[in-house]
Amino acid sequence: MKRQSVTPRVGWQHAVEELGLIWHSDADGPYWDESACYSFTLAEIEAIEAATEEVHGLYREAGAKIVDDERLLSECGVPKSYHDVVRNAWTTGVPALDYGRFDFGYNGSGPPKLFEFNCDTPTSMLETAIIQWDWKEAVFPKLDQLNSLHEQLLARWQGLAPSIPDSTVWFTHTDDDAHEDTITATYMRDLAAQAGLATRAVLIDQIGIDAGGRLVDQEDYLITALFKLYPWEWLAAEEFGAQILPRFSETLWFEPVWKMMWSNKAVLAVLWDMFPGHPNLLASSLDPRAMTGDYVAKPVHAREGANIEVVSRGQVIERHGGAYNRERLLFQERYPLRDFGKGYPVLGSWSVAGSAAGLGIREDGLITGNRARFVPHVIEG
Repeated sequence: MKRQSVTPRVGWQHAVEELGLIWHSDADGPYWDESACYSFTLAEIEAIEAATEEVHGLYREAGAKIVDDERLLSECGVPKSYHDVVRNAWTTGVPALDYGRFDFGYNGSGPPKLFEFNCDTPTSMLETAIIQWDWKEAVFPKLDQLNSLHEQLLARWQGLAPSIPDSTVWFTHTDDDAHEDTITATYMRDLAAQAGLATRAVLIDQIGIDAGGRLVDQEDYLITALFKLYPWEWLAAEEFGAQILPRFSETLWFEPVWKMMWSNKAVLAVLWDMFPGHPNLLASSLDPRAMTGDYVAKPVHAREGANIEVVSRGQVIERHGGAYNRERLLFQERYPLRDFGKGYPVLGSWSVAGSAAGLGIREDGLITGNRARFVPHVIEG
């Protein structure tokens, strides 16, 4: 694994915008950074793929344990009112894309170590699947890349299509200023359309409940299947989240509500308790007294590196602020990230239905936040 400088393409901004990446830069500089790339050997890529598929299997086992334990459901942030719908969705095997991004620490030596699993509303999908592949084809056409994310997502939609009522899916997201959520949801919508499904768009705040308690869009059409780029923990905490429970099963949700068991940090403590010493896991606990060395403290629910602290030798060496609740924290053994010259890379390894599907790399400081840069990669030998 190494980082190498690359000459950016002339007019790269236009090239990525044409593919949908309109948030490629901000006042601090490029988010999409093609002035460099990471290169891996095939053996390193195979280690990342193996870790991705292994850890997905661990999550399946953890889900089977959590779903039957009221205490663990609550520890993972599932409200009591949602325990039954989570349990029902898991046990009945409702259709799921079952996609997500495992964030690993890795520096080319030793096994990849899991930081967390972004599996409810994962971002950087377009960058991984489309933008960096287009870059590779233009700059390094003879090299390969760990990247079948587009094809695997499309195949997943095709496989799910027969189970979707009326072959129609609604796609929802927030009206974000940067349009990242808009474009990401639109990309998923395009994949569904390629799979032969009819699609409709609706903003999250345009979804309502009719007189019969059923989910409807802004034109009062019944929503029978919904892809949402909106976190379950937010939805469940809102008044609307209580209103949808009586007729919950009448809508097919993507992703299913059981993803609440995985899309939190407390599940990392469950995994460590179930699989202590596993080579792809870091020691994790909800009790800070379990940490004997350097550690990272993370809210059970938080995003984009917010409200995280990195502690070394008893001192906080880096801290990010934010609006998330720090009353419930997950304490995780600190992984020694390596600075390859421009920041610390975190590997986002994508999984679709348990299969390794793509790799996206973000660089930042000791905490990977919303100012991180996305750097492409290639496979060399």
